[in-house]
Amino acid sequence: MVKVTKAVFPVAGMGTRFLPATKAMPKEMLPIVDKPLIQYAVEEAIAAGITDLIFITGRSKRAIPDHFDKAYELEAELEERGKQKLLDLVRGIIPPHVTCVYIRQAEALGLGHAVLKAKPVVNNEPFAVILADDLIDATTPAMKQMTELYSYYQCSILGVQEVAREETGSYGIVAAQPISEKLSKVDAIVEKPKPEVAPSTLGVVGRYILTPRIFHHLETIPFGAGGELQLTDGIAELLKEQQVLAYAFDGVRYDCGSKIGYLKATVEHALKHPEVADEFRAYLDARCD
Repeated sequence: MVKVTKAVFPVAGMGTRFLPATKAMPKEMLPIVDKPLIQYAVEEAIAAGITDLIFITGRSKRAIPDHFDKAYELEAELEERGKQKLLDLVRGIIPPHVTCVYIRQAEALGLGHAVLKAKPVVNNEPFAVILADDLIDATTPAMKQMTELYSYYQCSILGVQEVAREETGSYGIVAAQPISEKLSKVDAIVEKPKPEVAPSTLGVVGRYILTPRIFHHLETIPFGAGGELQLTDGIAELLKEQQVLAYAFDGVRYDCGSKIGYLKATVEHALKHPEVADEFRAYLDARCD
């Protein structure tokens, strides 16, 4: 039985919706309380048993590898000041058994192009794709739910959720036949269809497990919408050869690629944070009086 041990994090986007904050800082480094979005994504991958983290980066993304690198000066300063709790926090961002690989994407040519850049590292293995913009709060991390399913079905799995019909133009939308309450067999997938022609309201939301055969299709399909290589188009070709499943994961998703989604995630995580939850809740209650 093949396990999923590699995850691809496409982090080369410019984050224009958060300008000017993202002019000099990657959008994936925007904090939710006291951790950047990319760290939440990495922690989800590690909780799923993934040991090889592949970041597809671009210009002005130096802060991401710096965040996951060893910070000698910071650690020495914290140790000298006796701040052991903070020192352990900094040292524990990446466990010693986990490897980080960084690949530059010279041009932002779409999600499919970003995934294809990972081929030399992924080789002939199944792999996860995690979009840090989609922060999923779940008791069992969403990717762990999906890797457990992969262990049984050994085929590509797409993380999905119901979206409003008027929002289908923002998602890859699948047509699928139910297998169980949360699992469906994908018959077709369309990139950002207009509401009136969308085959369903089941949208793909930033979590994928893909077989390595996807690379063949990403290498052979033409560039699609917006002059980009669309991962959705590659999956549509993969469907002609292999089974693909759609899984409606347990958990709450926050679209942190939008300002309102980012604000909602910040509030909800603050209300659960052990350091600030009580004081923050009291503040919100006072505001509502």
